[in-house]
Amino acid sequence: METAQTAFWVVALLVALALLFDFMNGFHDAANSIATVVSTGVLKPGQAVLFAAFFNFVAIFIFHLSVAATVGKGIVQPGIVDTHVVFGALVGAVTWNIITWYYGIPSSSSHALIGGISGAVIAKAGTSALVSAGILKTVAFIFVSPLLGFTLGSLMMVAVAWIFRSFRPSRVDKWFRRLQLVSAGAYSLGHGGNDAQKTIGIIWMLLVATGYVSATDTSPPSWTIVCCYMAIGLGTLFGGWRIVKTMGQKITKLKPVGGFCAETGGAMTLFLATALGIPVSTTHTITGAIVGVGSTQRASAVRWGVAGGIVWAWILTIPASAFVAGVAYWVSMALY
Repeated sequence: METAQTAFWVVALLVALALLFDFMNGFHDAANSIATVVSTGVLKPGQAVLFAAFFNFVAIFIFHLSVAATVGKGIVQPGIVDTHVVFGALVGAVTWNIITWYYGIPSSSSHALIGGISGAVIAKAGTSALVSAGILKTVAFIFVSPLLGFTLGSLMMVAVAWIFRSFRPSRVDKWFRRLQLVSAGAYSLGHGGNDAQKTIGIIWMLLVATGYVSATDTSPPSWTIVCCYMAIGLGTLFGGWRIVKTMGQKITKLKPVGGFCAETGGAMTLFLATALGIPVSTTHTITGAIVGVGSTQRASAVRWGVAGGIVWAWILTIPASAFVAGVAYWVSMALY
């Protein structure tokens, strides 16, 4: 009985840690959802976080659990995951999130989690325990999502500039201040739909590994879905203010029309990735879209030094979180 009770509390604590990661994911990535709409002056910061948090949660009714299935069943070979692996993965991801949040660096919570899972699994069973197809498509979208965001954002900007070329700038600005509410809502939907599912996936992985859920089940328990969407919404509500300025103004100066194009291009990328079941970085996506919008004006409109620093954070995310996760796995083995 004592062993069963201990196992239950270990699982409960890991679920709590996963929800903390989800909350931090929303907290950390709130800037991605609200930076453009705040920097263009369409919404005040307090209004923007309420707006984004609402759409983060509403995503629960829109998206299938394709991303959760990839994280829960498509990254690691069956039978490898245990509580030590999940602990290591979450510690690795949370640690990297804290470091990048503290220094105001827009990094990927998604890839921190994938790196954490990979590092803990490698520490336990080597690289052969990873599902190469799941890892490769996730790594591929480190490059695809910002490039797609860049392409769609820049094409949107060119199209809008051509369509509205004969209109007065003040009139265009007035229209797009309203339209940016639509694009910001769509982006927040995509953010909630993709990011909340990553935490659903790791909790699903944990419940399967500990026998609380059957490996043949096609979806996780309903409570995990509701809790994860609530956690990411609350994280967004409290916001990651250190990163807002970097995303909203340091990369390029945005007007409402630019914010609309960046958010729409980013939202389209997130909707596509979520439909394909690919966990992507909302940070990578919106950064690519913002750079794409800025580059249509002139190359010098983009502060490439800032963008380059963000790219270095992207490159380091998976190996750094994997290393911390591997160490955390061995510490967990030594303690329990």
